[in-house]
Amino acid sequence: QVQLVESGGGLVEAGGSLRLSCAVSGRTLSSYAMGWFRQAPGKERVFIAAISRSGVTTSYADSVKGRFTISRDNAKKTVFLQMNGLNTEDTAEYYCAAAQTFGFRPQQYNYWGQGTQVTVSS
Repeated sequence: QVQLVESGGGLVEAGGSLRLSCAVSGRTLSSYAMGWFRQAPGKERVFIAAISRSGVTTSYADSVKGRFTISRDNAKKTVFLQMNGLNTEDTAEYYCAAAQTFGFRPQQYNYWGQGTQVTVSS
């Protein structure tokens, strides 16, 4: 089993930054590709970013490209999402997830964290 715990969410003003962390336990982090997703109230959960097992390959949703950066530290079993230039449309619950294969489809991801709330005020 794999357990994922997100942290780092909070309230920030538009234009500000936050750094989310996802601590992984139960298995070796390098065994999994990792992703970040978000879900706003009344909307579906959507892909934000993914990173391959080694960290060499990353992928981003168009809505966050150039503003968000996903990274990982396999030794510390932690995945990060650096979010810059936040705007009110980024307000959502943010989830990290682990998958056997690199990709952007939620169905690919076997393990999910409980989420951390990000609220951006105007």
